[in-house]
Amino acid sequence: MILQLIDIGVRDKQAHPRLAGRVTGHVRAVLLESRDGEEQTHELVIPVWAEGTSAMSDADIDMALMLRAARIIDRMRARLGARARD
Repeated sequence: MILQLIDIGVRDKQAHPRLAGRVTGHVRAVLLESRDGEEQTHELVIPVWAEGTSAMSDADIDMALMLRAARIIDRMRARLGARARD
């Protein structure tokens, strides 16, 4: 089984209601799964958070949120890969 990240983007974001400097949001990720010659796409919405500073632009914050989501996807792929080998 092969999972490829084919698209990722910030769906929404907002300042955390209680923690100064923290931004929360949702990242939309599209994965392409290839298994036994068949392909299927999966659209995921991943809740994420990132620490922000006043020096960060909106693009910097979006990148931090997408990187957080990409790490979550990598952990998921690693776990699914381990199960596929069992």
